[in-house]
Amino acid sequence: MGSSLLRKAPLYWLWLRGVGASAGPVTTGKCQRLYQTNAASSHDVHDGAYSQMEEGNPAEEDGGTYQSLYPHHIPTNAFQKALLTVGSALMSLYDPYRHDMIAVLGETTGPLVLHSLQDQMRNDPEGNQILQERPRIQMSNLEVHKLRELPDGTFGREYVRFLDDNKVSPDTRMPVKFVDNEELAYVIQRYREVHDLMHTLLGMPTNMLGEVVVKWFEAIQTGLPMCILGATLGPLRLNSKKLHVLATELLPWVVHCGRNSRCVLNIYYEKRWKQTLESLREELGITPPPTMNK
Repeated sequence: MGSSLLRKAPLYWLWLRGVGASAGPVTTGKCQRLYQTNAASSHDVHDGAYSQMEEGNPAEEDGGTYQSLYPHHIPTNAFQKALLTVGSALMSLYDPYRHDMIAVLGETTGPLVLHSLQDQMRNDPEGNQILQERPRIQMSNLEVHKLRELPDGTFGREYVRFLDDNKVSPDTRMPVKFVDNEELAYVIQRYREVHDLMHTLLGMPTNMLGEVVVKWFEAIQTGLPMCILGATLGPLRLNSKKLHVLATELLPWVVHCGRNSRCVLNIYYEKRWKQTLESLREELGITPPPTMNK
């Protein structure tokens, strides 16, 4: 790929904006959405930088063409991926609220892990069905009004309660761009779209402490480098009281849950809305969360 592709990539825009030096922390809803990839902000590089490439059609590149594998896909070579990896990692360390950079880092560092997750899904009947049918968790197909009518304690009702209480929406997740395999791109998109379901299953709020706990669970479950980064660096932003709660109560519990739970990508959540949250936790192997101050 030539230089024109790099001019469309996130790092070019970071450099153009002075590596984000003038940008302040971004907050979403009630909380600091530290390691989420589903919050929209003024830093979202996909809002304009990729506007010419989001139709999934062949595009011009140095006198030739390259074929996008799926909508929003941006083909990149090994050098460009390395550049994106280094830049997104540095930017994520500089400003952990840059969820767009966390997302890019996940796409450029996760191929080997994504293959493992893909195999787990293919070898599980429910996971394989998800890969075949490609369900999406979006407001347009959630039928939220019906979920609100479900009895308290059902998974669907508690999920919508989580969305309402925290003022978040599944529609604001960034699309995958830099994964050069269509099915693997869906795997990481699915991971992003079930993140809030993990909050619901784990009973974690969207404050800093809750986000760190969820990231620990996701890191153990998926092995994705972006999750490991969030799990290890997130505690640095906790005060001493919350750090003590994390270390003595929440971390032992979530590590146990992550190691002993069924792969969370193998659950067809859209078919489980009427199931009670308690029974779904039992099926997955997730024990009830410790009591914590929100």
